[in-house]
Amino acid sequence: MTDHQHAATGPGPGSGPRPSRGTGPQDAAPREAGPEDADDRFRRDRRHQMLGGVCAGLGRQCDMDPVIFRITLAVLSATGGIGLIFYGFAWLFVPYDDDEENEVRRLLTGRVDGHTLAAVLFALVGCGVFLSMLSNDGVLSFAVILSLLLAGAGYWSRRRGTPSPDHIAAQAAADAPPEPQAPPVPDAFPSWWRDPIVKDGTHVGGTGYLWGPRESRDLDIAAAVAIGLGSGARDKPYAPPRRPAGPRGPRRIGGWVFLFALLAAGLGTGLTWEAHSLGTSLQTGLACALAVFGVGIAVSAFLGRTGAGSVVLAVVTAGLLAGSTAVPGNIGTDWKRTAWGPTSVAQIRPQYDLGAGEGELDLSAIRVPENGTASTAAHVGLGRIHLIVPRDATVRLTIDVGVGDIQLPGDERKDVDVAPGKREKVTLRPPAGAGKAGTLEIELHVGVGQAEVSRAAS
Repeated sequence: MTDHQHAATGPGPGSGPRPSRGTGPQDAAPREAGPEDADDRFRRDRRHQMLGGVCAGLGRQCDMDPVIFRITLAVLSATGGIGLIFYGFAWLFVPYDDDEENEVRRLLTGRVDGHTLAAVLFALVGCGVFLSMLSNDGVLSFAVILSLLLAGAGYWSRRRGTPSPDHIAAQAAADAPPEPQAPPVPDAFPSWWRDPIVKDGTHVGGTGYLWGPRESRDLDIAAAVAIGLGSGARDKPYAPPRRPAGPRGPRRIGGWVFLFALLAAGLGTGLTWEAHSLGTSLQTGLACALAVFGVGIAVSAFLGRTGAGSVVLAVVTAGLLAGSTAVPGNIGTDWKRTAWGPTSVAQIRPQYDLGAGEGELDLSAIRVPENGTASTAAHVGLGRIHLIVPRDATVRLTIDVGVGDIQLPGDERKDVDVAPGKREKVTLRPPAGAGKAGTLEIELHVGVGQAEVSRAAS
């Protein structure tokens, strides 16, 4: 017989008795990981963590002191919220160095704990702070520059000690046969999306609950232990034992969180309504509501449980907070009716301001000397401005309306065309037969509303 025939008759994977489960080389102690087994991927560090292990993992990945990342991310959190956004999403999507399952996967399968909710809170608060800082170009520019400096320092520190590649050793490692490894032992809880559900509705392994009752976790642990011991739990459908229904305590706190968020929004808006502009007042109220939602989600890790509605409401609140930053700062909260009527060029102010309401600027009594020029401006945040110009003066108008309508002499009053970003520059000549007079240069700015210009009859 040839050597190949002798090898075929010997014990091997295709013949002879097979070792029972739990015996053989797969039960041998795993070898210690050497430098060649180091994972090059970014992972969180469980041993040196302070919160979620993100900064410790970054320090190990970039060969830098984690304190550098902690201080920088704290500064970025206070100046634009970028630090909170990065830390929260890294906490959610990056697993620990000794685990293959991240927090998002646990969240989707119903295994929610304090770490997962804290990561969601960091991400939500960071998004809210970032959206509230969109109008502050200086703060955002500083945050972007600091982020780029930190990323550049980390990249330089990581690459500074990298040896030059050895192509011969790499080719030898590629040509070497793969090293046999023991089959993996399941160490996670079974879940509904990993194990099949048969046609009669029974579930193989575990309970299949996504957001099930508290006792379902004990059943999943029992199923995971049975799978690890090789008891054949996957060979037959698992039927959870019937337990007597006991009284359940208060489980959900979403209603209370929503109520407190409404109260916080009303309180924050009310306290700033009189002394600040409309945009600032809305931002204060929505920021208070968003903070209550974040605290409620964090508290739910220890007392009760919030539903998906609280997370949806928190996201909607963050969107409204972003929209409130676009409200012009000159829009007030007190609706007024104001009329200005200077009678001489000396009485014309350089600028007329109105936060919210209806204003009328009557310049019909102004007599500008021939070859002379007078200028003024009117700003209205929300409402309407009506400008009356002299009959015998040449008027040069610059009109800006954020959202609204512009009415000029000769337009029909019923012809209202509301549109965003309207701007016009026109020159109104005096009618035939009018006396000689100078020129008026006027600027009209309206955030939301209407700008109307008319000429005095006499």
